[in-house]
Amino acid sequence: MEFKKTDYKRCTVVKGLGRIDSATSPDLEKALTELIPTNKGIVLDMADIDFVSSAGWWTIIRAQKELKKVNHELTLAGVNENVKDSMDLIGILPYFNIYENVVDAIGNV
Repeated sequence: MEFKKTDYKRCTVVKGLGRIDSATSPDLEKALTELIPTNKGIVLDMADIDFVSSAGWWTIIRAQKELKKVNHELTLAGVNENVKDSMDLIGILPYFNIYENVVDAIGNV
């Protein structure tokens, strides 16, 4: 899966399409890891993501941990209810700032 990156003054938005699973999580990890040294926050636009596996969540959690080390965060935008339910089920919902859309997420980074 290819992740589209859009650079803004205070953050970079990363957008994907489809599923984040064991096949696509290495691509996401590469995209996020490349952005950590830019000293900006990252907004993960999940409006078109309909499934995240455990491998995907581990990738997202690792990126959040690395960003927090440099005083930034990984913010989630447009998370659908099924994905949000899986976050709640595994107990990671409180660890992320989640916004309805990318505009709100960028405004609060």
